[in-house]
Amino acid sequence: MAKVIDISDKLSFEEKPKIRIKGKEYEVNNDAMSILKALPKLNGNMNPEALSETYELMFSETERKKIDKLNLDFADFMTLMIEAVKAAAGTDEKSEGEAQTPATT
Repeated sequence: MAKVIDISDKLSFEEKPKIRIKGKEYEVNNDAMSILKALPKLNGNMNPEALSETYELMFSETERKKIDKLNLDFADFMTLMIEAVKAAAGTDEKSEGEAQTPATT
């Protein structure tokens, strides 16, 4: 019989990252399939179609409606998208909690 390893406690099904703008929070889709679809689109191909598709992948329709009401200029929208991808991929450098000091020997 094959060995079964339960990793359920290592996964975070319920946690979605959020981005805060002017005190309001916007939930970012961080499911693996969305990230896998979004990353190649942003890899040096910042055309309007890729950006629009990435926006739809990163935010639900409800969140997009809220964000659209902010009337962000293009530079701010790009900042939003970059930070959303970082948050969803777990590469946000400004994560909450204490910074870890590297061990030295």
